[in-house]
Amino acid sequence: MATARRGEGTASRILDSAEERLCRYGYNGVSFRDIAADVGVKSASVHYFFPTKAALAAAVVRRYADRCGAELGDPAARAPAEAIALLGEMFRRTVVERKRMCLFGMMAAEVGGLPPEVSAEARRFFAETLCWLRAALGDERGAAEAILAAFEGGVLLARAMDDPAMLEKVAARLSVNAWPRA
Repeated sequence: MATARRGEGTASRILDSAEERLCRYGYNGVSFRDIAADVGVKSASVHYFFPTKAALAAAVVRRYADRCGAELGDPAARAPAEAIALLGEMFRRTVVERKRMCLFGMMAAEVGGLPPEVSAEARRFFAETLCWLRAALGDERGAAEAILAAFEGGVLLARAMDDPAMLEKVAARLSVNAWPRA
């Protein structure tokens, strides 16, 4: 029993390290050797839990997407402005507090060169997040796409300019009143 718990802890630490590295360096900037060093295990141990880099990255992306979905919760439980603010807060924490890229922004930039299982998980996140945002907004005019694109663009701008305030400026402009109704 203790071995299973220890193994689960190792797998979780591997996922944590891989997530951090994927957010900072992208798929091609991640190696099992670096992750093993972060976790304090041998590279073979990383391979034990995740036989391939694609399997590891897909697990990281799936876990990240599931956490985001759980945090967003039921779209019907939020007013549109509240939903936008919640999504913005998730992006803000990533950039301002964790000082890194959004995993999905990084994966979207690399999607053409990702293994199929990783790109499928990244696309799933975007599809589910857009579906959630459309439901929260009662959106039929494409505002959800513009809002998500603005947040992801704000993350990129903050990274490019090395200035988290760039994302905060974008977030401040995103409100239900900022989108045309007619």
